[in-house]
Amino acid sequence: MSPLDTLAAPRNTDLDTALAEARESYTAARPKSAAAYERAKQVMPGGNTRSTLYYSPFPTAMESGQGCYLKDIDGHDYLDLCGEYTAGIFGHSEARILKAIEGAIGRGLNLAAAGERESVFAGIICARFPSIELVRFTNSGTEANLFAFSAARAFTGRTRLLAMNGGYHGGMMTFVGGGSAVNAPFPVTLAPYNDIEATRALIREHKDELAAILLEPMMGSGGCIPASREFLQMLREEATAHGIVLTFDEVMTSRHSAGGLQKIHGITPDLTTLGKYIAGGMSFGAFGGRADIMGMYDPANPKALPHGGTFNNNVLSMSAGVVAMGEIFTEETSEALRARGDALRDALNAVCAKHRVPMQFTGIGSMIQPHFRREEVLRPYASSATEDGLRELFFLDLMAAGIYIARRGMVAMSLPVGDAECARYVAAVDAFCAARKPLLGEA
Repeated sequence: MSPLDTLAAPRNTDLDTALAEARESYTAARPKSAAAYERAKQVMPGGNTRSTLYYSPFPTAMESGQGCYLKDIDGHDYLDLCGEYTAGIFGHSEARILKAIEGAIGRGLNLAAAGERESVFAGIICARFPSIELVRFTNSGTEANLFAFSAARAFTGRTRLLAMNGGYHGGMMTFVGGGSAVNAPFPVTLAPYNDIEATRALIREHKDELAAILLEPMMGSGGCIPASREFLQMLREEATAHGIVLTFDEVMTSRHSAGGLQKIHGITPDLTTLGKYIAGGMSFGAFGGRADIMGMYDPANPKALPHGGTFNNNVLSMSAGVVAMGEIFTEETSEALRARGDALRDALNAVCAKHRVPMQFTGIGSMIQPHFRREEVLRPYASSATEDGLRELFFLDLMAAGIYIARRGMVAMSLPVGDAECARYVAAVDAFCAARKPLLGEA
């Protein structure tokens, strides 16, 4: 019997009972992961050092990966559709990236010096993204967003940030639920995503304080919710009119074309931030944009803004990035990935329509998110307890079927994911809808 067969018939009509049963099955199948979690709790708060990877009853511990497949420490194999939350676009074993990393290691680590590859890498990035005239490297998207906003503050002489309610720009700039206690202490005004009139009014109200507008042109962690072109165009017009630095966080969305969503929409921000997949999945971030703004970080200027970081130009990221963006992730490759993802999302929504369940998949291209509701999803929302329960049940049922997705349901396809893998995911969603239809009706 295949894992999918276990979903072929409805087993419960009560969500709490179904969840209890799914958690029990999950736990019974993973005794080694459970033990690893108990050991980890003795030395790390919650047994965890990356909050995103925590979920109950306990996280599955992975042992190895190959292509778009994973194996956990209990011996189970999974189709990996999590894709390291978009950072793992090249899969787990891209030979050209591995060769570049091995070569870099062979030439020595921690050289404490400039190298040739970083300027080559920077040139590749500047050539790809319409907004980036000059670029600087960091170690994460979090750092990139912090340094980009700091540049906007210094450039404009203003202090306030306009961000989107429910947006996520790294561990110290998260606005899910209105904000976080660990956020950097910047004054922030939150606007409703995709609401043109309300956001325009907020911009005009705070125009004399606003240094920057920061948003993802499609929310990633916020639910794979695309911004309308009209919304982005309004932001561009208002930012220009009031001297505000428009910043696109394309840490996730830059994968949707060779030049990101800014290229697709034909709307150029003043600054852009990028993340780890750009360097082949290594520790990496970048911020770049207009030369007059980025020039504030020129250390030859006595009044330059400081920008340190021991690993900003580390040899692993520089070597992997030149190969990843210079050889592998070409325009043709990015277009093919986006088309494959769009086709998958259409197939998933066709399954939901066939079963007439309140479930839909949003996103663009290779980033896809399920929502357990019928109405159009235009911005992040406060989900009900039932929706939260269905999201957990979906995750657990997919794990039982040997498919690994983000706990919140997001899929970030990697390049090794092909037609067979997409068909397998569609079949699993079809089985979930059939098995859980009585529960889905409660959404």
